[in-house]
Amino acid sequence: MKKHEHIVETVEKDSIAQELGIEPGDRLISINGQEIEDIFDYQYYVEDEELLLLIEKADGEQWELEIEKDADEALGIGFGAGLMDEYRSCCNRCIFCFIDQMPPGMRDTLYFKDDDSRLSFLQGNYVTLTNMSEHDIQRIIKYRLEPINISFQTTNPELRCRMLHNRFAGDALKKVDLLYQGGIEMNGQIVLCKGVNDGEELERSIRDLTRYLPLLRSVSVVPVGLTKFRDGLYPLEPFTKAEARQVLEIIHRWQKKIYEEYGLHFIHAGDEWYLLAEEEVPEEERYDGYLQLENGVGMLRLLFNEFEDAFRQQKGDQRSEELSAATGKLAYPYIRRMAERIEERYPGVKIHVYCIRNDFFGERITVSGLITGGDIIAQLKGKRLGSRLLLPCNMLKADEDVFLDDLTVKEVSDALQVPVNIVKSSGQDLVDAMLGEGT
Repeated sequence: MKKHEHIVETVEKDSIAQELGIEPGDRLISINGQEIEDIFDYQYYVEDEELLLLIEKADGEQWELEIEKDADEALGIGFGAGLMDEYRSCCNRCIFCFIDQMPPGMRDTLYFKDDDSRLSFLQGNYVTLTNMSEHDIQRIIKYRLEPINISFQTTNPELRCRMLHNRFAGDALKKVDLLYQGGIEMNGQIVLCKGVNDGEELERSIRDLTRYLPLLRSVSVVPVGLTKFRDGLYPLEPFTKAEARQVLEIIHRWQKKIYEEYGLHFIHAGDEWYLLAEEEVPEEERYDGYLQLENGVGMLRLLFNEFEDAFRQQKGDQRSEELSAATGKLAYPYIRRMAERIEERYPGVKIHVYCIRNDFFGERITVSGLITGGDIIAQLKGKRLGSRLLLPCNMLKADEDVFLDDLTVKEVSDALQVPVNIVKSSGQDLVDAMLGEGT
């Protein structure tokens, strides 16, 4: 991987950098004689009160700049790349990789496989540790880049090598010991594959991972996501209702055992297991403060509880409106239940809730975040949509109004001839949206 050149992109007005003559296009070489690898090096060294910057100008001339400043005073330099370095891509060929199951023709960014510990710290991504050196581990410890989210899959070294198609994947587990010895907080994930790392292997993994308590704060178990684009890939099969219940039995049994000893539940089932098993998601106390929401653990319970808290404040009135909402199979029973609660208290409000089948990726994909604009249009054409259609924000690309298939919210709205309201993630937001507050 080539090193990223740290080119100055912006200089704040009246900043230290501007006063010293630093300009966009200059290259930062070192601070106090230390080469800068990425944003974490930069932020660490720039906190010193006395700095010696080595800058290379656009014409190749190098400047040494001596700076005295307050410890919390910024230089006023902005760099183009968020990490000040290239993202590290994955070097594994996991049998369960979702990106390998993507159809051709989508935007390039959707095919990038990241496995970067820095993104784990910044964005919550999960990493396998297979492309990390001991130097990387020591930087995590030095800069306290925690918590680090780790994709374990299994603690059986030989099985991990087979699952990741990487002969170093088993040895990479030893890096967890270094993180533990360095006092780094971690979260873990197990993508469960039927007939591969379930059953006795799951029992082994949970047992082994308890050795890292309390620094390993939580471990989620999520079912492998299987799209219809699996030609030539490892022959994985979906879990049945009975098998999902067996997985939950193992998790719940370990939760009870660990809670009695450590006062936390530690091992958690992704929400989808409860849909597969046709069981209710657990009460809030079982999620230990929702440590893995972004991994689909406890999202439905949190949403429902937030909804109930907001709903209790509603007194009901005679307003009248017919509207609609659409979501994926996983959340549908809960959204339908919440809509019925609104209808009971507001008799003039009628909410049609539609479950969108994922035809784009395949019916086994049940989360709303992977629903496309095309599937929404195809399945809601001709349906009673009322005055507006509610869609969850996780269907869209971050900070944009674009679905996974690059259709825009406006295009969906135009095709269905109904205004589309994008609903933020909290239960309060859902109550407000269903009642037309702030629309």
